[in-house]
Amino acid sequence: MLQSSKKTTHPVYLSRAGWNSLLPERTVSKHPLTARRVKSLVIGGGYTGLAAARRLAELEPDSEVVVLEASEIGEGAAGRNSGFLNRLPNRPIANEHGDVAETARRQMRLYSAGTAWLSELVQKHSISCDWDDVSPRISAAATDEGVTALQATAKRYLSWGLTCETLSQGDLQARLGTNYYKFGFSTPYNTFVQPAALIRGLADSLPANVHLIENLPALNIREGKTYKVNTSIGEFECDRLILANNSFAKRLGVLSSRLITIFTYAGLTEPLDDSEFSLLGNEPSWGVIPAHRLGSTLRKVRGGRFMVRSAYSYERELPAEHASSMLSELYKNRYAHLRSHKFETVWGGCTALTRNGAPFFGRVRPGLYASVGCNGSGVLRGSIQGRLLAEMACGQDSDLLSDQLKLAGPTWIPPEPIRKIGVLSVIAMEQRKAGLER
Repeated sequence: MLQSSKKTTHPVYLSRAGWNSLLPERTVSKHPLTARRVKSLVIGGGYTGLAAARRLAELEPDSEVVVLEASEIGEGAAGRNSGFLNRLPNRPIANEHGDVAETARRQMRLYSAGTAWLSELVQKHSISCDWDDVSPRISAAATDEGVTALQATAKRYLSWGLTCETLSQGDLQARLGTNYYKFGFSTPYNTFVQPAALIRGLADSLPANVHLIENLPALNIREGKTYKVNTSIGEFECDRLILANNSFAKRLGVLSSRLITIFTYAGLTEPLDDSEFSLLGNEPSWGVIPAHRLGSTLRKVRGGRFMVRSAYSYERELPAEHASSMLSELYKNRYAHLRSHKFETVWGGCTALTRNGAPFFGRVRPGLYASVGCNGSGVLRGSIQGRLLAEMACGQDSDLLSDQLKLAGPTWIPPEPIRKIGVLSVIAMEQRKAGLER
């Protein structure tokens, strides 16, 4: 048996997902199973897992696919992100297959394919998720160090042939309604969504031969000629097992030396009236990415709400009261002129980080595949990597799969307690460096 951690094998959140709380109550999926013995089983019902299951079902229409999701769809990590579908390169790493620029081009081809596929599914299945590929995504800096970093990033993007509009402090004040930021740039390689609505729509439009079972975490895995997955309602057996549960793969005894669990926090205001909403700049909606990775992400959301996302904690979620106070202060720092800085809903969400920012993708051993370690870019990465992982498992080949396999994988992380000491030290150091970017 693969050894699972003594800790829970799935995230248990303290608060309901904010985006999901805006939607009508959903009927939890209870697809009937004809057998507990299937060809393919997927652990994780987020973007990666649902993409893998969908593609497996398409490629093998006569075989049943089981997806085990530990929570209700929309309440998991897939419904707790900021709703950015960013096609820009994500920390590209040079390796034996190419330099940083070639890695960046591979990433953009993959992310563009993921966007196109999601857009096709949204249209085909009439998924109402506020799909918005018009509103600007802005990278903004509040410190001199941040300005230097963003100027270097903008220069690099331009050298790769990407469109990048630089923005002065005055430009940013007009667009965002605050003089907090000194410099920024806007790029067109992004789509905004309501993430809980998107993942719910993807789940509700799965092929008929996919059996999604919610609120049923995998407890452990036994490995032999087949894989046996233990749950609270008994055991499932499969020939092919796909792990799409991000950092919680390590709790099932897989890739434990590669993955770190981090919680981040977000708050959504109640709908602002027109006068207050207009104080958030002259754009009807926008999103801001900070110059430092521990800075604050912001969204002016169509429909009148405002979102702030910030902070990291290691392995454990902070109480909602602590997160709410912290986020309100960050909101007030940028928009002191608004009447209120309270949030209607505040929540935490976990993500999987790796030491070098590279995800794990591929075969772990015969019959066992994984796509984990999204590093905070799970919507597009997860969608395209889940699809490609299914194709790889079925013996398919493509230029996109070749691109994916040529990307670097995650590097080794020392075990506990050295890991915790190292992560907490890095978080503390990076928070100090982030300064006003927080």
